[in-house]
Amino acid sequence: MNAGAIGGLVLLFLGAYLLGSLSGSLLLGRMFNLDIRKSGSGNAGGTNALRARGWRFALPVVLIDVGKGVLATGVLPLLWSQPLPSVSALAAGCGFASLMGHIYPVFFGFRGGKGAATFVGGLLGFAPLIAAGLVVVWLCCLVLTGYVGLSTMVASLASVGLAIGLAAGPWVLSFCVASSLAVVLAHQGNLRRMMAGQEPRILAGVFRRWR
Repeated sequence: MNAGAIGGLVLLFLGAYLLGSLSGSLLLGRMFNLDIRKSGSGNAGGTNALRARGWRFALPVVLIDVGKGVLATGVLPLLWSQPLPSVSALAAGCGFASLMGHIYPVFFGFRGGKGAATFVGGLLGFAPLIAAGLVVVWLCCLVLTGYVGLSTMVASLASVGLAIGLAAGPWVLSFCVASSLAVVLAHQGNLRRMMAGQEPRILAGVFRRWR
């Protein structure tokens, strides 16, 4: 690969990172003159948007954050005209760059969300079966525990097993490993609150009503 191709590759990944930096909650927040990071848990993701502002605000936030993951893995690699790297390799690289942009957005002081929605979007762009499996695991864990953060971490790590089980290929597996670790690390605060018994449960009392 020559210097021009390397430069083009850097620009492609930079574009994916900048795309990821377009945080849904922070962009919409500017329209309503609010910073979601000053509400609730202080996170710029969909869960905090739901808790702090309700589903009408949270739904477009999640759609934006998922959508940029889809664009990063499903569209940006198609702009590459050379045979190497492969489309799968480019999708993995662009997807991870977009995820990093979401967690550390350059446009918003490097304080973004925790990456779950963008991770799912990235999988939808080039490994939709794993994305579907991840969502199923997340829902099951959420119903069983009521903890959104724990469910997100478990589902993210489960994507690695799903990638192996479905023989999705080395680049999909690499994307799942790197992204799931990034998502788990972004949830360190949730882990600390769970250990201290301070983490809110979004489905608290569900099983008590079923008894």
